[in-house]
Amino acid sequence: MDEKILGIIAGVLTSVAMMPQLIKVLREKKAEDVSIVMMLVLIIGLSLWVWYGILTDDLPIILANGFSVLVNLTLLISCLIFKRKT
Repeated sequence: MDEKILGIIAGVLTSVAMMPQLIKVLREKKAEDVSIVMMLVLIIGLSLWVWYGILTDDLPIILANGFSVLVNLTLLISCLIFKRKT
């Protein structure tokens, strides 16, 4: 299998992995079970992957992780909005 195709498939799968969680939070307007710390660490890691992709001129890494950053930022913002204060 061509390495670029493998990279694109892996990128698509990891990019959409958080979509079910985001959809659930948006539908239920509840985010008590989502860890804010985990989301922050994930977003930082994904952002570093984007930076790495830019430095190495690797489009699949840039696109997949850039999309993941957007999905996870949306989830983080949703969590901050919908997380109930106890």
